[in-house]
Amino acid sequence: MPYPKFQGYSAYLTRERERNLPRYAHIVGWGKYVPDKILTNDDLSELVDTSDEWILARTGVSERRIAGPKESTFTMSLRAAQEALEVANMDPRELDLIIVCTATPDYPFPATACLVQDALGATRAGAFDLEAACSGFIYALSIASQMIATGAYEHVLIIGAETFSRVLDWTDRGTCVLFGDGAGAFLLQASDAPGGVLSFVLGSDGSGGQLLIIPAGGSRQPASLDTVTRRLHFVQMRGREVFRFASRIMSKAAREAIRAAKLTTDDIDLFVPHQANLRIILSSAKDLGLPMERVFVNVEKYGNTSAASIPIAFCEAIEQERLKPGDHVVLVGFGAGLTWAAAVVKWRVPLPAPPPPRRGRFWRSLRYRWARLRSLLRRLRRRVASWWSRIRRE
Repeated sequence: MPYPKFQGYSAYLTRERERNLPRYAHIVGWGKYVPDKILTNDDLSELVDTSDEWILARTGVSERRIAGPKESTFTMSLRAAQEALEVANMDPRELDLIIVCTATPDYPFPATACLVQDALGATRAGAFDLEAACSGFIYALSIASQMIATGAYEHVLIIGAETFSRVLDWTDRGTCVLFGDGAGAFLLQASDAPGGVLSFVLGSDGSGGQLLIIPAGGSRQPASLDTVTRRLHFVQMRGREVFRFASRIMSKAAREAIRAAKLTTDDIDLFVPHQANLRIILSSAKDLGLPMERVFVNVEKYGNTSAASIPIAFCEAIEQERLKPGDHVVLVGFGAGLTWAAAVVKWRVPLPAPPPPRRGRFWRSLRYRWARLRSLLRRLRRRVASWWSRIRRE
């Protein structure tokens, strides 16, 4: 083999060894955002025929957060993303890719991820939305980890965010008591240190698509007076069938992911399930043989925040110092589609994470202001270019 030009053979071998080293996707930043407005079960009892006792007994939900008039999936995504970047002390310009998982985007297009990319000033990052309902965040985690494992990217930001309060029928007690709004984010980084995302399992069964659906608003039934009158733009759910599906699939998906990571349930230190219903969580934990002290639950505070559910719960587990380096964590969710997903993560970051230096926070705030100004200037430039082109044609 001829020596490569301009370098010694030993340097060439070192580079080849580094190129063939396995790459691992580690979670190095995390953040969440939930709206300030709290809607309790007692508040709901004034809107629909329900009660605190009825809701708690069937769902375990005590309250949920509701987005304010100026909040949306984009604004909540941005807040969660900024917090994740601050934890990692990372410049947004280092990001290679941004994925926003949501079933309630700000617009059909452009992607909410593109709005986040612009607001962060992540000038090098690609961006797209992913829609797999409540399973979406783990779907994105699997994509991000594979992008990193293949060497394509170094830093990937994934966000789960939902504004379900805007697509709920507040006269339907079967759905309006379940959901809430919020956002959570992970920042994944490439490393040669073993750990991070060890395995994942993805699944779907489209034959159950009608069990949890928003019937109108897409190309099949575009918005019309008829669809609005018939309230077809709101979530519709066949609760009992979804419950039976979820109770079966959560533990099954978790077992498959644990097996794929070459572990057993005894190796699992923390189980972070999709926070949809307390009875489903209890059933899954029992089926897996996990005691509740190894299960994280916050459904009582937020309800079902769909794609945001798992990252919000994970961030709260970190805040409560439920993780330590070397711990194995199982994330598992299910959702409309029907979809399901599970992943096993080996935690590496010591907790609590040190706060970023004050000077860093100052420069980061300036950077976000510059990103807003840059976005405004680019829009103005397009308008001027369009105006000038029109003048020349005339």
